Amino acid sequence: MRAVFPGSFDPATQGHIDVARRAAGMFDEVVMCVLTNPKKTGRLPLPGRLALLADMTSDLANVTVDSSTGRLLVDYCRAAGIGVIVRGLRTPGELGHEWPMAQMSRHLSRIETLFVPTSPAQACISSTLVSTTTTSRRKPA
Repeated sequence: MRAVFPGSFDPATQGHIDVARRAAGMFDEVVMCVLTNPKKTGRLPLPGRLALLADMTSDLANVTVDSSTGRLLVDYCRAAGIGVIVRGLRTPGELGHEWPMAQMSRHLSRIETLFVPTSPAQACISSTLVSTTTTSRRKPA
């Protein structure tokens, strides 16, 4: 069975890799799909995010990296023959945001969502925090 682990991965963190590694043990293939929103500007360009994810997952034989722009995740899943969406949860509060999306994915396409709690050592790391910290450490030009 194939699963997709979607996200902006801007940038990818060890928390993302923890979830990908654990999902890789449950599925025949896990596609880490970098989703891009044309209305938002990411910190890392798409090719950079794809290359970073490919490098970070190079030891996981059944994890591949892909991207999707401007379409619903369920449409991507249907086109790719994927039946499960993997979502990492760092805090219980994130479930409130993820739950309605999981319900809608199931309603629209019968695609199930698997929630994977992040390992405690990785739970405090977020892409936003990493980006903010990295940006604030840069010296002005």
